[in-house]
Amino acid sequence: MASLSLEQAAQRLMDCYQGWFDISPCPEEAPLTARMDFHAHSSQYVLSKKAVLWEAESHEYVYLFQMPHLTLETYRACEALVYQEGMSRIQPGPGHMYTYLTALFLCQTCDEQARRALKACRRHKSFRFAYWGWMDMHTGLAELEKERVTANFSGRKSAKNLSHALFRSLPSRGKGR
Repeated sequence: MASLSLEQAAQRLMDCYQGWFDISPCPEEAPLTARMDFHAHSSQYVLSKKAVLWEAESHEYVYLFQMPHLTLETYRACEALVYQEGMSRIQPGPGHMYTYLTALFLCQTCDEQARRALKACRRHKSFRFAYWGWMDMHTGLAELEKERVTANFSGRKSAKNLSHALFRSLPSRGKGR
């Protein structure tokens, strides 16, 4: 069974995100490997850009963590870091539509308790009853040794990205392919 190293996996993932996200490596902040930011602004106007009908800002802040073994304590500390730092970056207002805070974990192995806690993560916040938008937290975990991807309910697309970036191009795993 061919398996990726943590560094190869992190590089593959950053290569997939680099077309849409601003990537900031964090080499001194282990286990945080990189932070990837996405910002979009949409608006509709009539005749002149001064006559704006509506506008919406969308943001996503992805935090990429890598470690040989993920424990429950490490997961809880990383989740708290993403939530605290991400919430400090959100600027709700009339044009804010949503912000996604995404915590992605790359590891060789993982404790079952950490995997269950990641899957059970449910953090959501509305600003002014969603009139000023909302925040939703996505989580994703790639266990390289087992070639398994896990995510919380909100992080299904993150799991799909992890699976596609890390395991799709690996040689067949003996499943009749």
